[in-house]
Amino acid sequence: MKQPLNPASVRRPFGNYSHGLLVPPGASLLVTSGQLGIRPDDSIPDDVEGQAVLCFEAIGAILEAGGMDFSDVIRISGFVTRREDFATYMAVRDRYTRSPLPVSTLLIVTGFTRPEFKVEVEVTAAKVM
Repeated sequence: MKQPLNPASVRRPFGNYSHGLLVPPGASLLVTSGQLGIRPDDSIPDDVEGQAVLCFEAIGAILEAGGMDFSDVIRISGFVTRREDFATYMAVRDRYTRSPLPVSTLLIVTGFTRPEFKVEVEVTAAKVM
C-alpha cells in the first residue's frame, strides 16, 4: 500500500496533494511524457480548462493501457504559461486525483512547442502488485 507522508513539522500542503508518498518494494512503475491539450484530430481548445481536461484524459488512457488508473498516480507535474491559470488547472487536477493523494508540482513556464498550448501535464504511477 502506498503511504502518504505529511509530517507535522512541515506546513500542510497548499492543495489536494501529499508532500511525500512512500511506494513499497515490488510496485510496477509507469512514467508518462508530458501530455498537451490537443485532440487526436489536432484541434486545441482555446482555454486552460479544456486543455487541462485533455491532458488528464490522455493520461487516463495511458494509465489504462498500462493496467492502472488515477488511484495509482504517485506524482503529477503540471506546467502552465500564466500564473492566473493556477486555480483553473488545480480544479481540473483535483477532479482526477485519488487517494492516497499524489505528490504534485506546478510550474509557470514561458511556453511550449507551439504558442497555442497553455498547459502540459506528466505523471508517474506505481501499482502495488
